[in-house]
Amino acid sequence: MHAHFSFYRVLLSAVSFGEVRYVLPEEMQRSSVIGNVARDLGLEVKELDARRARVVAEGTSQLCELDTASGNLLISQRIDREELCAQATACILQYQLLLEQPLRAFSIVLDITDINDNSPVFPTGEIKLDLVESTVLGRRFPLESAHDPDFGTNSVREYTLSQNDNFALEMGNQMNGNAYPELVLKKALDREAQVEHVLKINGIDGGNPARSGTASILIRVLDANDNVPVFSQRVFKASVPENSAIGTVITTLQATDLDEGVYGEITYFFSHLSDKLGGVIEIDPLSGEVRVSGVIDYEEASSHDLDVQAKDGGGQASHCKLIIDVIDVNDNKPVIEIKSASSNVAEDSKPGTMVALINIYDMDTGSSGRVTCTISKNVPFKLVSEVKNYYMLVTDGILDREVQPEYNLTVTATDAGSPPLTSVKVIPIVISDINDNPPTFMQSEYNANILENQPVGTFVIKVKAEDVDDGSNAKIQYQISKDTNSEVSSFLSINSDTGEVFTSRLFDYEQSVYFQIKVTARDGGGPSLSTTCIINVFIKDQNDNAPVVLYPVQSSGYIAEDMVPAEAPRGYLVTKVVAVDADSGHNAWLSYRIIKATRPNVFMVDLHTGEIRTTRTFIEDDEPKHTIVVLVTDNGLESLSATATVSIMLGDGLPVLSELLEFADESQESDNLTLYLIIALSTVSSMFILLISGVFYFKLCRRGYVYRSTTASLPVFPTTYCPSSFADFSRCGTLLNDERYDSFMTTGSWRGDFRFASNTDTDTLKKRSAAYQKNTLRRLSADRATLKVRAGAPHPCYPSIACNVIMTDTFYELIWLCDLQVSLKNTFLYPGSSFLLPSSSPPCSAQPIILAIFVT
Repeated sequence: MHAHFSFYRVLLSAVSFGEVRYVLPEEMQRSSVIGNVARDLGLEVKELDARRARVVAEGTSQLCELDTASGNLLISQRIDREELCAQATACILQYQLLLEQPLRAFSIVLDITDINDNSPVFPTGEIKLDLVESTVLGRRFPLESAHDPDFGTNSVREYTLSQNDNFALEMGNQMNGNAYPELVLKKALDREAQVEHVLKINGIDGGNPARSGTASILIRVLDANDNVPVFSQRVFKASVPENSAIGTVITTLQATDLDEGVYGEITYFFSHLSDKLGGVIEIDPLSGEVRVSGVIDYEEASSHDLDVQAKDGGGQASHCKLIIDVIDVNDNKPVIEIKSASSNVAEDSKPGTMVALINIYDMDTGSSGRVTCTISKNVPFKLVSEVKNYYMLVTDGILDREVQPEYNLTVTATDAGSPPLTSVKVIPIVISDINDNPPTFMQSEYNANILENQPVGTFVIKVKAEDVDDGSNAKIQYQISKDTNSEVSSFLSINSDTGEVFTSRLFDYEQSVYFQIKVTARDGGGPSLSTTCIINVFIKDQNDNAPVVLYPVQSSGYIAEDMVPAEAPRGYLVTKVVAVDADSGHNAWLSYRIIKATRPNVFMVDLHTGEIRTTRTFIEDDEPKHTIVVLVTDNGLESLSATATVSIMLGDGLPVLSELLEFADESQESDNLTLYLIIALSTVSSMFILLISGVFYFKLCRRGYVYRSTTASLPVFPTTYCPSSFADFSRCGTLLNDERYDSFMTTGSWRGDFRFASNTDTDTLKKRSAAYQKNTLRRLSADRATLKVRAGAPHPCYPSIACNVIMTDTFYELIWLCDLQVSLKNTFLYPGSSFLLPSSSPPCSAQPIILAIFVT
């Protein structure tokens, strides 16, 4: 009820542009409504919360607060006008209503009116006067006034005196207009009749209801004291700088008394001294010196009005006025108050974003109260002032948390006093992170090796990405990129937190030697950012494939028979076991040895080439048919093997070909050719490629016959190595899809060329071979024939290959193995010879490619 009652006592004095003034009484209860500032300033109530509206004080305590839900201005602390403004004519409190986004300030002025909440109080409860009995009638004796902290009509307005026969009470006026009581003698005193008179004086204020204070007057009747003390002037004026040292003499008051003796001795004292001034100013009771006794502060009061009384030994007294002006000095540093501050500022904040609201003021006056404000240099912030004494700290550039995550801004306020005083305040500003940096992999491309046949869940590699952002924006999750082929993406799995990659299936080197996946690192920002790296995965071979015999064809129904002349000498090439191993490297290096033979020590097999030769000449006791079992073993750590059964028939009348004897001469020639090439290369290097070696092609022609065995006896490659329809793995167009390529080779003449032949050529070749057979069987070659590989321009898909030349008495084959890499330019291949070449380069295809030889 009181709050409601108080509301109607508050007056809306005036509303001007940006300012509202309320007149309210002191001592209103807390939470009482002063006024609705939202309505009075034309603001929407919903704006108050959204714009962080609040009321701030300027150099005074916070006595009111804003209720943002209703827009009402409420009392938050006790308001005592006497404490805030003492006897000031007007008691004005200044506040600011601040709103942000955008910043705007409204001035709120509270005019505090006085209520009669204090009673008059006399300085002492008993006033003593000593009067001589000869005092003339009408003599006036000034009394100390009662003090009422209230102001205006609520202060002391009248005095009353208890009923008596000798004295009356009248009012006197001081120069400042204040009234004080005077005791007037109306009837002569008679010491012999009455030695003492005790009176009561009441001080009554003008409040409604009125309050009063009482003091006793004790009058002693003495012998004659004819003169009263007299001040040299009624009003004394003096000045003193604030903060003067204790004991500083402000002024000296002087009064005279014409009486002698005890009646001429004068004592000085203040008639009434407020509690605040009681410890600040004092007067010497004998000399009349007024001195500083405490801290005197201009900001507390710029002047002091004091009543001074001079009393002689007979009790006679007189009064004067002492006005002390306090001189302001620059003793107050500027005050820096942070009214609003954002603890975190987003790094993507636009220039002009408010970071803090600063109130800067100086309690001094004049030039000492003028303040300039600056902040640290070379920072992306600046100060903007749109309201007096208020500064907005706003962004003035691009913020980047990754470059500088926080700032300690030094705000410096300096006044214009002499000497100037400075205040410093440090405002910490933390730049909050936004997700503006994608994760970055330590490497853009990783290479990983996996042994084939490793169990699912085998660790492959660990990728790592870093994000210079902070918090959740830097938390990285890994995943297989969606850009990765859907089939390949299932090969591996990745730990989303650590980036460790594991296998999700078994790998077979013979099916796939390499694949590529993409890994995406995505941060936890919103929206999230990501980056991708490439992992090249190479499958490493293990010895998990046994050798496979290509020739002679091993079938349960039929084994091809090889013919050897009965007159063949020792070391004669009979046939060759051709085997391949799907593994690579040293796991595919094959070795051959005979584990079973019809008659021992008749044939031998070369350890590396698989060539079967005679170890002696045949004798009559030798069987016409020999069966040999050859064990083919690979070179793996745990070697695997296969067996090949070779059937050899002794043929009478078959010619003995010198080309099938031991190749000592050819080896020597090959060695010589190698030496020549080394010398040529050295020469070319020393002459900086001034000479290009000529290449000589040697062709020794020898006509032979074309012999074709039945189709069933031809070597048949297992489908694992040679499917029925060749596919062009290189995509270079070297093989036509869905066409079958057969191999052909003539005997007799060793001057031939390699060429492809399709099924359409088969019948033609068969007819030609029949025509050549008769003449070629009668003719033996006197010259050593060679088979030259004609090498043209390097092919974009098969720049270099290796080959084996296999010769039997029925046909020749050339097998091109893509996992053996060597240039064939100017390389001579001899019938019955083979080349064991290192497997050191990456394979060009997962399966061998078979070419045919046609000799013209």
